Amino acid sequence: MNLPPNHGHLLSALRNRTFARAPLNMNISTSRSQTATAADPTLSVVIPMFNEEGALPDLFKRLGEVMEKIGESYEIICVNDGSTDETARMLTEAHDRDSRIKVLNFSRNFGKEIALTAGLDATSGAAVIPIDADLQDPPELIAAFLEKWREGYDVVYGVRRSRDTDTVLKRWSAEKFYKFINMLSGVSIPANTGDFRLMDRRVVGAVVRLREHNRFMKGLFAWVGFRHAEVFYDRPERIAGKTKFNYWRLWNFALDGITGFSTVPLRIAGYIGMLTAIGAIFYGIFLTLRTLIYGIDVPGYASLMVAVLLIGGLQLIVLGVIGEYLGRLYEESRKRPLYIVESSLGLTQDK
Repeated sequence: MNLPPNHGHLLSALRNRTFARAPLNMNISTSRSQTATAADPTLSVVIPMFNEEGALPDLFKRLGEVMEKIGESYEIICVNDGSTDETARMLTEAHDRDSRIKVLNFSRNFGKEIALTAGLDATSGAAVIPIDADLQDPPELIAAFLEKWREGYDVVYGVRRSRDTDTVLKRWSAEKFYKFINMLSGVSIPANTGDFRLMDRRVVGAVVRLREHNRFMKGLFAWVGFRHAEVFYDRPERIAGKTKFNYWRLWNFALDGITGFSTVPLRIAGYIGMLTAIGAIFYGIFLTLRTLIYGIDVPGYASLMVAVLLIGGLQLIVLGVIGEYLGRLYEESRKRPLYIVESSLGLTQDK
């Protein structure tokens, strides 16, 4: 296999070595407990979960069938993000059937971005694949990811051909968001991509060293760089349950992305203040000249209130922008851990 010249012999040896494989003669959802013979698996699949009891049977069935066909050693890291349904119990049962399914149970709900981070922290595979539990990320695409990875790409991400499963408002807002953040940020974040991708071990090592609390994982994945490739796919509907991201959470998610990767809003706030001040100066000069030429003139109440409200509103907007950044600085200054693991299954230590 010919790899790009910028990849060394060590990487080539890693990707073309022969991995010891665990027995793959049974489906994940029905197999008995078994342990992979390889010290480190080829693939680590990371699945953040919050109240996904309806999706788990189909998820493990389809994922197991895909991994059997691929034929490499693997582990599945399931991060239970404080679920309040039967997700925790079903994950325990899945681990009892197959020890390659490993579980992290959070002490409470910390959010998907943090759950994904915890899963990456716990992985040991040569390549890592984050995937959603609702099967909108088709596991069958993993084989295509793996093929691109063996060609020498460090990151292989899935790109949606269309967003027909989303509402019109969500499609429009997503399009504008990616255009806006790529215009403001120095990091190019691919549009129509989620967390579903394959990352080489060295990419994961770079990502897990980034420990900020307000995490926008798509931005962090893009920020670390490395050589990447795209695989296009059609995203299906959820197999069960409903999305946990309402419009308010999406709005806050967008704010995390913008403030985490650009200081341009602060500059814009400064420009607004500067333009308002310049406008006020020129208007003051105009009033002075008019008074000197035409005498004293009593301005109308309506125009005075409009000016006061306009300037007051602009001040509040600027203070709000500054407050967003100050709030994030405050979050980082407290140095709290990103997450707390209540219990784990199949993992040697809690992180």
